[in-house]
Amino acid sequence: MKFGPVAVSDAVGAVLAHATTAGDKRFRKAHVLGADDIAVLKAAGIETVVAARLSPDDLGEDAAATRLAEAMRHAGVEARPAATGRVNLHAVETGVFTVDKAMVDRVNGVDPAITVATLAQYSAVEAGQMVATVKIIPFAVAEGLVGQAAAILGAGETLAVHPFRPMRVGVVQTVLPSVKDSVLAKTIRITQARLARSGSSIGNELRTPHEAEPVAKAIASLAADHDMVIVFGASALCDFEDVIPAAIRAAGGEVLRAGMPVDPGNLLVLGRLGKTSVIGAPGCARSLKENGFDWVLDRLIAGLDVTSNDIAGMGVGGLLMEIPTRPQPREIPTPPAATDVHAIVLAAGRSSRMGGPNKLMALFDGRPLIRQSAERALASGVAGTTVVTGHQAARIREALAGLDVQFAHNPDFADGLSGSLKAGIAAVPLEAAGALIVLGDMPVISAADLDRLISAFRKAGGQTVVRATHNGKRGNPVLLPRSLFGAVAQLQGDTGARHLVEAELMPVIDVEIGEGAGIDVDTRDAMESAGGVLQD
Repeated sequence: MKFGPVAVSDAVGAVLAHATTAGDKRFRKAHVLGADDIAVLKAAGIETVVAARLSPDDLGEDAAATRLAEAMRHAGVEARPAATGRVNLHAVETGVFTVDKAMVDRVNGVDPAITVATLAQYSAVEAGQMVATVKIIPFAVAEGLVGQAAAILGAGETLAVHPFRPMRVGVVQTVLPSVKDSVLAKTIRITQARLARSGSSIGNELRTPHEAEPVAKAIASLAADHDMVIVFGASALCDFEDVIPAAIRAAGGEVLRAGMPVDPGNLLVLGRLGKTSVIGAPGCARSLKENGFDWVLDRLIAGLDVTSNDIAGMGVGGLLMEIPTRPQPREIPTPPAATDVHAIVLAAGRSSRMGGPNKLMALFDGRPLIRQSAERALASGVAGTTVVTGHQAARIREALAGLDVQFAHNPDFADGLSGSLKAGIAAVPLEAAGALIVLGDMPVISAADLDRLISAFRKAGGQTVVRATHNGKRGNPVLLPRSLFGAVAQLQGDTGARHLVEAELMPVIDVEIGEGAGIDVDTRDAMESAGGVLQD
């Protein structure tokens, strides 16, 4: 591949390195120039462009990424279509992610042009969450290099998501005079909440004195008709022959490990009675904060074996955030109002491709398109709606008269999309956890579609990007978590939310909403096909 300035007259088949504007037409980065494009560039007086020219033995970025993704062997993971040299792989089900690190390292060692990035080994993942990405850095890469990487990926399973297998869990709680009933009740509530993420549940609970013999009887009783037994001791483990490991042995079981190099979580005990796993929970498991108990619990529920050596290998990365109130149990946190979403309806554009009329004033069922878009946002589950104005701002405001919306004005609307995004994000209330970016020119998007995006966002705890898709192809609207608002403030020019999503600053959940995700009305033909009537 050759990269650099290319005379427009010789640029047929070249791949643009930068977005280029020629008159009223804008060519995106990575656009492959055809003969008609050359004529447009020449007519605009553009003599040279910076571009890449592929050699006969090169593969384009999308073709190369697709070939590598197809060569990769995986389970519980699906690959999405290539775009901008990238193929993203997503979990099919909720579970635990595993990866062959040595294989990924070998692929990344083939050439800097070829990259594979994944989540950390044994990450707990949600269905739809991105777990890995294959990215080709330049516009093309030598086919021979792609072949080398593909051969490595085809040699064995690279990635897997091991789905949770919902379990019925028995709980033993030992009792001493110093332990209050309220603590025992909180422990059950916290454990139920912890198990819920895997679809598991508590079956029976038994309470015993903090002595090996009664604990052993309780373990044996529960192991007979439960998939797992968890023992919460009234007193922390202080010796490897203490009550809980002694009780597992007395019940006829085996202690696989007592103690783990994860903090919080040091005092965990792992055993087995027949085919039933028995976990002596560390004191920190009475809190919902992540600790070593979670690491062992999730793997077992996902059907992964956990050995003493596995636990011994958890030390690197095992220094987790301290629980400030340890050893006292924490209250179950009230779920933050944290998942409120604010809608931002973008209505600042000039409708330049329409050749005159403002597309947002086109009539659909007798109503201006922008009013229809705002009404649908208001009818969804958002906590509030802001409309960003720019071109013909007074006219847009008039069209929305009487609606319960706020307005934010983008005086620099002619400079591109980023100014409107920044104006909208700046207007989002501090209590909102995310911003739903709604394009004003998408007539097929319904309030129900918006609610599906909001629901996915809330299920993910308000910590992911949520994107509408149709048949696996990315579209709009897009819901951005508050943690990305700072990145929005750094955008420049005609750059929108897609740039942030593709930069992989946050995990992405794609929600299939149907054809509406891809229908906008930028041109007269598109407007007519959608049933709109342009106004002067």
